[in-house]
Amino acid sequence: MPEDFNARVIREFKENDGKVGPPFEGAPMILVHHVGARSGAVRTSPLVYFEDGDRYLIVASAAGAPSHPAWYHNLKANPRISVDLGTSEGVRELMVEASEITGSDRDRAWEKIKSAAPGFGDYEKKTEGIRTIPVFALTAA
Repeated sequence: MPEDFNARVIREFKENDGKVGPPFEGAPMILVHHVGARSGAVRTSPLVYFEDGDRYLIVASAAGAPSHPAWYHNLKANPRISVDLGTSEGVRELMVEASEITGSDRDRAWEKIKSAAPGFGDYEKKTEGIRTIPVFALTAA
């Protein structure tokens, strides 16, 4: 059976000290370990992150799908999480608090994200009139 996309990215991250190949090659990656809002099961989601001062930003884009990804609901229900942060020095394990940012803070962050990774602008176009793509700030817990 072919390897699931997320499972492949997670495996590459773990095997290569936080680095992965296409389509995320060269992007800063994070493994977000979250607890299911209904199931209580621990799940891991590989995501691109963006540094923003003393916090890290992650985007609930689901590649422009009409609905938020499952991990969005999990972070809303259980915001204290652990992450594995891929850095130039290797992987850092951190406990963080995840909070959805809104208003002008979200707008400023969103423009920064689209500037760094223009593909998120494509996702925004796909979700226009359907949903606003959420942005979470991760801060040290």
